[in-house]
Amino acid sequence: QVRLVQSGGGSVQAGGSLRLSCVVSGNQASNFIMAWVRLAPGKEIDGVAAIDRDGRTDYADSVKGRFILSQDNTKNTLYLQMDNLKPEDTAMYYCAADGGRYSSAQSRSVEYTFWGPGTQVTVSS
Repeated sequence: QVRLVQSGGGSVQAGGSLRLSCVVSGNQASNFIMAWVRLAPGKEIDGVAAIDRDGRTDYADSVKGRFILSQDNTKNTLYLQMDNLKPEDTAMYYCAADGGRYSSAQSRSVEYTFWGPGTQVTVSS
């Protein structure tokens, strides 16, 4: 069974940085399209970034140039480096893996098969 275990997150001031990690167990991360998705109170779920099996990435316009999605297949781990954070980035961030629904990694995708438990990111102004 695929399990996603998240770490990282926390509270920072605007302009600060955080890194999220997601360790995949039960399968190889490289077998999936993987992504980070966020949910803020009162807002719809928002796809942040996605990566395909060949390492190609796609980012939401709101995070382009500030967030970097990477994957270390030797550690079976997905990362999201978040720089120049803004208050509007405040949300619960979820790591997700696709079980075959999607043919390509697109940041706007939000219907994934496997989900991490979520980690809170809070950015103060």
